[in-house]
Amino acid sequence: MRTWFLCKVKYAKENEQGLLKNVSEQYLIDAVSFTEAEARIYDMLGSVIRGDFQVTNISKSNIVDVFFYDDIDVWHKCKITYVVADADSGKEKKVTQYMLVTAHDVKEAYDRIHESLSNMLVTFRVPDINESPIVEIFPYESEDEELLPPPPSNLKPVSEVKADQARRDEARAASKAAEMEEEDEDYPEEPEINEEDDQDEPDIQDMDEEDEDR
Repeated sequence: MRTWFLCKVKYAKENEQGLLKNVSEQYLIDAVSFTEAEARIYDMLGSVIRGDFQVTNISKSNIVDVFFYDDIDVWHKCKITYVVADADSGKEKKVTQYMLVTAHDVKEAYDRIHESLSNMLVTFRVPDINESPIVEIFPYESEDEELLPPPPSNLKPVSEVKADQARRDEARAASKAAEMEEEDEDYPEEPEINEEDDQDEPDIQDMDEEDEDR
């Protein structure tokens, strides 16, 4: 799930008459922390805004998702409400979320947010839509993800950890089987005694008694 930060930026912008005027604009940026949000907004706007600019405020946004349509760059903030059952008490609970969608007007924003959320498993309402002052949104792109720092060298992916564990289990089982074979060789099986063979041999004591009788 993305975490969106709202960044307010102040700089001198040239108007239609060619004069510089101080303006304050809002940008939404995807980041994992306030520090990263500040670093990313300076990086993103460094090649867009001429001259110096200042990030005057960074705050965590209540936006949970954004839907971009490339035919317009005007963002509309939509309030979404739906009801879910509480897992513990079983009581119904109302959930409110805010999302952004690009549209030419409020009506189109209403239609597009329904289209974007058509796969939701619960019935939802859109009680409020307003045009947003946000100028631009910077989500993570594939290029940005490639620039993320690699994980620490002492950490392994879960798949590698499971594979190593499986190899250790196999080696342990093979070693145990080899030990059992060695024990069998050290203690050979004793020969079986056939009771029928014992009965065929004459009893020495009985033979002595027969000699005395004679």
